[in-house]
Amino acid sequence: MKLRLVDEHVSVGLGRRVAVHRSAPLEGSRVVVVCHPAPGGGLLDPDPAATRARGVALLSVDRPGYGGSDPLPPGRWATVAGAAEDLEAALDAFGVGCAGVVGWSAGGRVALALAARRPDLVDRVALVATPAPDSEIGWVPRDVREALDGLRGREPEEAQAELEVRFRDAVAVDMQSDGSWAWLGASAEESAALEVPGVRERLRGTLEAAFAQGAAGLAADVAGQALRPWGFRPEEVRAKTLLLHGSCDVVAPPRHGRWWQRRLPRSRLETYPGAGHLVVLSSWSRVLAHLAPGRLRRERAAEGVDEFSAA
Repeated sequence: MKLRLVDEHVSVGLGRRVAVHRSAPLEGSRVVVVCHPAPGGGLLDPDPAATRARGVALLSVDRPGYGGSDPLPPGRWATVAGAAEDLEAALDAFGVGCAGVVGWSAGGRVALALAARRPDLVDRVALVATPAPDSEIGWVPRDVREALDGLRGREPEEAQAELEVRFRDAVAVDMQSDGSWAWLGASAEESAALEVPGVRERLRGTLEAAFAQGAAGLAADVAGQALRPWGFRPEEVRAKTLLLHGSCDVVAPPRHGRWWQRRLPRSRLETYPGAGHLVVLSSWSRVLAHLAPGRLRRERAAEGVDEFSAA
């Protein structure tokens, strides 16, 4: 069954519009915010059956230049903090008073930035396969790192234009081919995960949204996340945070999770044996259990017992 997306726009800043996607009405539901990877866009539901069983409403916002969101005007960086501000504006516009937030890969930084910015709004966070800073644990390919170093000190539109040229040919890859999964960090060992009915369709949907405006969104995203400060310190995040990493992830293996765990005050790290960067698929039920605790957990919390251990 294909997830029905609700596409809307919210105005932020000086009339810029950001695209908002919802899986269900938000009123009366536990809202789970999904922060997409880079590249990404639209509303990715890794396991619709698990989402329905948990009874949550998913909400996501396309970052600038992705999907249906306007790019930023000249002179502006697409920063992590700016993406968190867009999410905050969308949640406020829909009257959401409290939410759980999950970020996959680069989206994890946005999730943390929102939690640091609005502790009243975000009570739980899940980071799935989110890399640590490259300066702390090197993971960015050497040629990309050298290209980024050459862009430091440049104006945002110059940096983004050069990256857009760099990504343009790669973006032209056929989204119907298996080569497209490399954009999501998939490894050859994860072929079984892609054979689950509906998975390819859902992942292809987020890639098609990512490149709906060509390489502009990806270029802006990479420039803003790699060349500008993230706008928060992990130590500032007070929400209970679950860190999930695949043991075979070639992009962000578990040592990245250990880096985050040492810095996030209320965090727990779990590793999925045999999973790679697509660990979001196999861990989705666990993500939702953390972000939208069930009745049993609420009863235990009322008794003074919390099953989440900040190990």
